[in-house]
Amino acid sequence: MKHHAYVIVAEKDEGVAKALEWLRVELGMETDRNPDIMMFEHGFLSVEDSRNIGELSSQAPLAGETKALVISANRFSTEAQNAFLKIFEEPPEGTYIFLIVPSVGLLLPTLCSRVEVLSTSGATVDVSEDGKAFLASSKEKRTALISKLNSGKTDEERRANRDQAIRIVNGVEVVAYTALNTISTSKRKEMYQLLEDLQTMRGYLNERSAPIKMILEHISIVLPKSLSS
Repeated sequence: MKHHAYVIVAEKDEGVAKALEWLRVELGMETDRNPDIMMFEHGFLSVEDSRNIGELSSQAPLAGETKALVISANRFSTEAQNAFLKIFEEPPEGTYIFLIVPSVGLLLPTLCSRVEVLSTSGATVDVSEDGKAFLASSKEKRTALISKLNSGKTDEERRANRDQAIRIVNGVEVVAYTALNTISTSKRKEMYQLLEDLQTMRGYLNERSAPIKMILEHISIVLPKSLSS
């Protein structure tokens, strides 16, 4: 029996391609201009967005007996995830949901328990260019980058800066997880602590009022030397 709700850990384009491939192969759905495949793309997914998607999920398919919702988002509010719980747990019959995120760590445990994670083509998620640049930068360049991300004047600039900060956190997290397989047991405690910090900091970044500067400065300070330049 197929699951009805999936999370794909990937960047948007790769995740959408994976979802469409699954629909073609597993359900035999036509994915080109199919009105029963609804696409949603969000930088920040709010509780209002979640409720709107929930309302659309209750509508009957237009062309067949199966409907799919493909949702990509860089970050969520906690309220948005809670609003998703009902449709992820009990979607309408014949409805399949795909949630594409850059890191599974973005999701609440209660939401994760209702989904199945689909792997992408690679064994791991690629490190974002923002994450690579942050890790490779000197202390001075990191300070300059952090100041720049803290200088948004318009709502659009602040959203873009927050999205970039989240990509940095996600990139550092991928590198830290990968490092666990290559470091000695004695050094793993430090890496586990970093991963806990990253998860906490990302949670703060999902709140609109969280200070980007303080969060990225904290990450810069706690980065093990083995991960930075």
